[in-house]
Order: sequence, then C-alpha cells, then structure tokens
Amino acid sequence: MPTVTFLPSNVKINVDPGETVLRAAMFAGVHINASCGGQGVCGKCRVHVDEGRVEGGRGKFINDDDFTAGFRLACSSQVVGDLVVAIPIESQMDKRVQEATGRRVGAAKLATQLDLATLKAEGKFEPPFEKLFLQLDKPTLDDNVSDLDRLIRALKHTGYDRLSVDYHLLDLLPNAVRDQDFNVTVTVARSRTKQDKVNLFNVEAGDTRNIHLAVCIDIGTTTVSAELLDLNTGDVLAHEAEYNNQVSYGEDVISRIMYSQKSGGLDKLQEKVIGNINSLMDKLLESSGKKRKDISHLSIAANTTMVQLLLGINPQFLRMEPYTPAMTYVPPVRASHLGINVSPQVAAYVSPCRASYVGGDVLVGVMGSGFYREEPITLYIDLGTNGEIVIGNKDFMVCAAASAGPAFEGGGVKYGMRATAGAIEDFSIDPVTFEKMILTIDQGKPKGVCGSGLINIVAALLEDGLIDHSGKFNREAGCPWIREGEDGGEFLLVPAEDADVDRDIVLTEIDVDNLMRAKGAMFAAYMTLLESIGLSITDIKRVIIAGNFGNYINIDKAILIGLLPELKTERFHFIGNGSLLGAKLISYSNQLRTEMMGITQKMTNFELSVHPGFMDYYVAALFFPHTDPKIFPRVYDLLDRTWSEVREARLQKVAS
Repeated sequence: MPTVTFLPSNVKINVDPGETVLRAAMFAGVHINASCGGQGVCGKCRVHVDEGRVEGGRGKFINDDDFTAGFRLACSSQVVGDLVVAIPIESQMDKRVQEATGRRVGAAKLATQLDLATLKAEGKFEPPFEKLFLQLDKPTLDDNVSDLDRLIRALKHTGYDRLSVDYHLLDLLPNAVRDQDFNVTVTVARSRTKQDKVNLFNVEAGDTRNIHLAVCIDIGTTTVSAELLDLNTGDVLAHEAEYNNQVSYGEDVISRIMYSQKSGGLDKLQEKVIGNINSLMDKLLESSGKKRKDISHLSIAANTTMVQLLLGINPQFLRMEPYTPAMTYVPPVRASHLGINVSPQVAAYVSPCRASYVGGDVLVGVMGSGFYREEPITLYIDLGTNGEIVIGNKDFMVCAAASAGPAFEGGGVKYGMRATAGAIEDFSIDPVTFEKMILTIDQGKPKGVCGSGLINIVAALLEDGLIDHSGKFNREAGCPWIREGEDGGEFLLVPAEDADVDRDIVLTEIDVDNLMRAKGAMFAAYMTLLESIGLSITDIKRVIIAGNFGNYINIDKAILIGLLPELKTERFHFIGNGSLLGAKLISYSNQLRTEMMGITQKMTNFELSVHPGFMDYYVAALFFPHTDPKIFPRVYDLLDRTWSEVREARLQKVAS
C-alpha cells in the first residue's frame, strides 16, 4: 500500500491506490481546508506535491503555472504511489494543537470472522438447500407406480430415505417429470440432525443444478438490507438496502409495538416490511439479471420485534414485564404465505432469537464473528436503533439490549440521513481560524449527516472546545458558525448555496443531545452487564463492532464522546453488518444452523430495564465523555491539554 506523508506535521498513513489525498488526510487526522464535501467546487483544498506523483487534481482553481509548480486539489488527486504532500499555511493548525490531537484511526478487520473461504476450508460449505439431478425410470405396465413413489424411490438410491414431501410439489410433479423425459432436478432441505426427515421442496424438469440462488435479508429497525447469493459458488451476485418502511410508524421498536395495538396496525406494519423485502428482491434480480423462479430459499435475521412484525404475530407482550416473546425459534415458513413475491415452494428460514430484545440479528452476528470459539473475553456491540450487547467467550456468554434510538443510523437528527452519496461522513475544523474540512460519501454535494459523520462532527467540536462536556455550544469561542436557530443553538455545517438541499445544513443542540442519549444508553448497558457478571472494563480483551456503519466508525472519536470504552485501539475490530453476514453464512452452511442453536442455548439474557443500577449508569453517561473522569482518564487529559492550547492560540490570534 502506498504511504502518504503530510508535511509539516510529518504524519504518515498507508492507503489503497486510487484513494484521494483529501480522504487520506482525513483518515490521518490532518486538517486541510475543504468546505464543499470534496466535490471540487470550493478550491480550498490546495496542497503541494513535494515528492511522488498523483493522478488528477487539476480543477478550475489550479492554473497552468500552479500545476507545473506541483499544486493540486486534494479532493481530486488520486494516490498512485508513495507520496509527500505539503499542507499550505492557510490549512495548517497550530502545531501544539496538532500534537495534542494525534492520529485518528479506525478499527481493524477481525481475524476470527467466518467467511466463505473459511467454510470451504473447514468443509462446511454445505447449503441447507441442495439440488439433486435424478434420472427416473420410465413407467411401464409392469412398473406403473405413482410419480411421487417413483421420485422417492430414486431419492432413496442417493441416500435420502427419511423424506417428507411438500404438498405444493404434487401440483408440479406430473408435468415436470414428463417435460424432459423423466429427467428432473429436485430441491431438498437438508436436516439438521440424522433423526430429522429431509424435506422435498421442489421439482423441475431437466438438469437445473447450475442455477441455485438464495436471498439473505437483514431486517433492521431503520434499514433493511439484502444480498442475492449463488449457492453453487458462494458468490454474492447483488446487494441492496433501503430504509425500513415501518419508520413512518415509529423510529424504535417500542413505538412500533405500540402502533401495532391500534386497529389494523399490526397488518400495516407487516405489509410495510414485506413491501421492503419485495422491493429489494426486485432490485437484486434486476441488477443481477437472474430469475425469480431460480430462488431456492430465503434466510432472514432480525431483532425479536421485527421478527414478530414480519410474521404478523402480536408483539404486545415484548414490552410488558416479564417481557416474553411469542417464540424464540421459528420453523421454516412458506415465504409466499407472508406475501413475499417468490415461487410457492420457497421456504424462509428465520434466525432464532434469544429474548424479547436480543434477536436473531445479534445471534447470527456472534456466530459470524467467531469469537464464541475463542478464549479472550470479548465485548460484542451491534450499534443500531436497538443496540444489542454480548459479553463472553467460548465458555460463557451474557447478553442485553439498550434502546439507543435511531441517531447512529441518521435518524432523529435534523439533517440526518443514511450513509449514501452526499452524506457528510467526516469533519474537522481549525480551532483558531475555524476553517472547516468536510468530506462526504462519494465526494458529492452535501445533503445531510450520516451516523458515523454525526459522531465525527461532535467529537471534532468537543475536541476543539466548541462543544462543552454537557453538549452545549461554546458561544464564547468566537466561532462564526455557532448561532441561534429555529430549534435553539446550532452549528452551520454547510450553507445552502454549497449544499444539495435548499437550506443550510446545520447541527443543532437537540441533535447533539440525541447522540448523547444514544451513546449514554449503550455505555450504561456495557457497565450494567459487566457489573452483573463481576467484570470491569479492564477485563475486556477484545471489542467487536457490528452494525451498518461499523465499518466507518472512527474508534478514537467514538471513545472521545464516550460511546466506546477507553481501551487500546488495537483491541477494537469490526465486522460490518453482522446480521447480514450471519444470514449469509446460514445460507452457505447447514452445519452452522446447528451451531446457531448451541450459541442460543449458551447465552444468558439480562433485562436492563429492571436492573436497579442501569438508570444510575445511564444518567452518569449523559456527559461527554462521562461524568467519571476515572473511566476516561486519557480523554480527559487530552481535552484538558487541547482546550488550554486552543484558548492560548485564540488569544494570540486576537493579540496579533
């Protein structure tokens, strides 16, 4: 990987070839003035290439003389090899502030994470649904047994002698066996144990083994994601995601449970999420060029509330003490019976749940992470609207859930949005000149703020003394972007003329408060769960982060605001969307379905809402980073030093 060195701070970072200099600087914690999100229209991100070469970087703000002299726009300069870049003086922070800030880094990939290659290496790539080609004996007057008996007889020759037959198959059977001269392909569902019968689900004329598809789906409270899989190779053929249509009826699971109790409410919520699934499947098939009839099965993972809403089962008792789900295990269900637009024979496998608020999404994520096989004490965090936490190792696991709200996924924020093109994903500000550096996803025109961007913005403002410990804007700092708005105090991120919306994009104190409450709920959950089993933060050897924005979260900044515990950065790892990962793995491996049940049985659930200490931990966490400096000693030391240096630098600027 090429190394980019930024002068005069001499900060180095390794990046992939093709990465822009602006993004490399953001990843390295080096400030470059850039207020347009990286779309190349403000011209403020001029840098000088001292050594090495970049592609692009010309833009309308770099004339011929500047270009010849080595000046480039950082937002459109692509790294092709080792590079030394000089930051112009107008972008440079005060050196003391730069030293106090240090480098920001993200989480590392998890080495134990299960994937397709691992399953194949361990001999576990054995999809639960198998296609078999059979050449049936043709009927004669001497052998005129029924088509079904003939099919079962042929299957027994392949080793399948304990069979159950799907009723729908009888409707297909007469024509299917005769269309290709009694050559057929059958789809069977492998049993989890030797005692279980093998289900015969489908029969097709001819040899169709080369086309074997599955769809895995993660139904999140805010976002629904899906992938189309080739079960012959394990390849992911397409990926799609969209907002959960149920959001209009409540942003969290509690509000949706309450809506389900209204007349027609449960039917409406089921209809909305089924609409999501059908819409995503349409997109998957369109982008891949595949046919709906070739889908063999669906694998679905979701939290317990989403599962019951998907199935149309009354979730009322999930929110009433003693918080009892209707079921924790769902037998395979006919997908078309739920209204999903697939062939009638297609079965949907819904991952088992553990408790009222710890669902199949976190269980399959734990399975996909692989930590349940290992010794180190691990904290597994699924960051989302319904935050779920697991602590344990190969010997034990405990779990709990905290209602964090939708802030981590862009909800409940005035200009919040999903992590799509135009979302502000990273931010820094010069604490003295107040020049902003804004980076959007795909470097498009800013439209709003995604969850990881919200964390990065608040952390940067906190670090530079523009937000205090209580989440209020520092109006004494002299920052021109802090002002009074229609909702109270706000920070101007992007003016309307530079945005892709018709209004100024701002961060309000209400947005900051929503983030504080979300991170407070999560941190209180860690502390309560650890206390319940006699452990402390220092006992955690590894932290695994899952969730839709887990790949993009900046660990240092998440620690800075008190969302994550103050541990060494190398202890943090990410697996991205653990729920979708697990749903995919179950589509790949019948054996993992058995392991999934073992994980469920090993896990002990704690109901935080009735734990006497949870509310105390929550109130204590409603502060940046926390009311107890002993829990975040390095963060408090950093803020004390940085705030002091910022005040001195601002006074020197005024004096000069």
